[in-house]
Amino acid sequence: MARVTHSVSSKKRHKRMIGRAKGAWGKRSKIYRRAKETVYRAMAYATRDRKVRKRDFRSLWIVRIKAGCEEQGIRYSQFIAGLKAANVSLDRKILAELAATDEGAFVQLVSIAKNALPKAA
Repeated sequence: MARVTHSVSSKKRHKRMIGRAKGAWGKRSKIYRRAKETVYRAMAYATRDRKVRKRDFRSLWIVRIKAGCEEQGIRYSQFIAGLKAANVSLDRKILAELAATDEGAFVQLVSIAKNALPKAA
């Protein structure tokens, strides 16, 4: 029987890994072992940061809504509580877009939220 070396598949696997490490500095993009470490670490960061991106956007939307609320003389927490009480189901992304671009619609939402809040005794 002939000896099998797996050279074709190994070469292909190594080439694919080094291609993924393209852009890394020095040995990290040239040597298979270093490229593999770099790619695995990059994949871990990418997985983590897909979650972080969602957090970052939500906090950005909240800041924009808060700025719009302050212009209208209502606190962010009161605004959100009023919308929930009025059964207005708009997510924070849409609310932030309205606060930034369409002030008239946002003012109407603020008035809805203020009317739905229970009056202080």
